[in-house]
Amino acid sequence: MSINYNVVFAEFAERRFIKSFKKKYKNAWDSTLVALRFEFGNFDLLFQKSIAEKICDSPTVSICKTEFKIAGTDISRHASGNRCIVAIHKETNIVCVLLVYHKNDIGDGNETAAWKNIIRENYPEYKQIL
Repeated sequence: MSINYNVVFAEFAERRFIKSFKKKYKNAWDSTLVALRFEFGNFDLLFQKSIAEKICDSPTVSICKTEFKIAGTDISRHASGNRCIVAIHKETNIVCVLLVYHKNDIGDGNETAAWKNIIRENYPEYKQIL
């Protein structure tokens, strides 16, 4: 059974890379955003389909990474290089989208280390989980 989650995009996520997705993909981004809200509203199904992976877990919050594709493109989720980092708040059934990015947006080197540093620097409430 899947839990229905309320999906919230953090202000930092909106300011950081979502602006570039909006500019680059225009109307396709609007459709993509609708799809992301729908998918994240049923986040447990993403685990069942191996679309999402749990990176860090605490009794109240899980930090997860998932891939996504831009609506209307032929490029698969995996090949697109597009990622979301979310915090699943277990007690309140909220999925908070912390970061939306393309893997080339966050620099060279270890992608996981890079996004974890971005989360630590901009979301002190998740610092201890990472």
